[in-house]
Amino acid sequence: METGAITGHIDVAQVALYLFWLFFAGLIFYLQRETRREGYPLVSERNGREEATGIIFMPSPKTYSTADGRKVMAPDPARADNRPLAARQLAGGAGAPYVPTGNPLADCIGPSSYAERPDIPDITFEKKPRIVPMRIATDFTIADGDPDPRGMSVLGADGKAAGKIVEVWVDRSEFLIRYLEIETTAGAKRVLLPIPFADIDKTNRRITVDALLAGQIAGVPTLRSPDQITLLEEEKVSAYYGGGLLYATPSRQEPLV
Repeated sequence: METGAITGHIDVAQVALYLFWLFFAGLIFYLQRETRREGYPLVSERNGREEATGIIFMPSPKTYSTADGRKVMAPDPARADNRPLAARQLAGGAGAPYVPTGNPLADCIGPSSYAERPDIPDITFEKKPRIVPMRIATDFTIADGDPDPRGMSVLGADGKAAGKIVEVWVDRSEFLIRYLEIETTAGAKRVLLPIPFADIDKTNRRITVDALLAGQIAGVPTLRSPDQITLLEEEKVSAYYGGGLLYATPSRQEPLV
């Protein structure tokens, strides 16, 4: 027999190839199960029942330790998303589009949808709240040459006044501005504006929010604490502005041409 041959029909190269195929098939099976550990759509749109369960499709629960000391299990049926859907299908059949039946900016529909993250603040390596106003993070300042948004007026997409900026919220870990705090014209309510949604005009000292109309800004979800924001509150605030890109006016839901 030639060098490397085990029998007259099998050699080491063949065995190595078959072992690689077996390993690769096992790897694909493992990765496919792990993708269903969290966030996988288990509920069928056709009948509303949970699908793809069982030992073959679903991994066994695993417990993870988070940086803040919590224990999180995945998959965890207790954390299932059971929020009611404030929408109806425009037509019958699977895949038909949904239309909102309530307030689309706050009802977790389409671009205003959000994940139910823990209702606790994100923390820094030093176990402090990560995103806080500058009245708390007193070691932060606005960089020289950059406009200080505090005191700037806020306009909605309709050009009407919605309030003014009274504070800047910073990220202690990333060293950048995350939110601007608006004191609204209607009722002196304070809400947050994610910085990506702020069009800052430093010459005229005003900020335009194209995502929402002026009257809608007062409806931004408020915070439980005036000096910190939780992960869930971040989701709700950003989703409200994101929903405005489609639902702020009826014309935004129509085709461009």
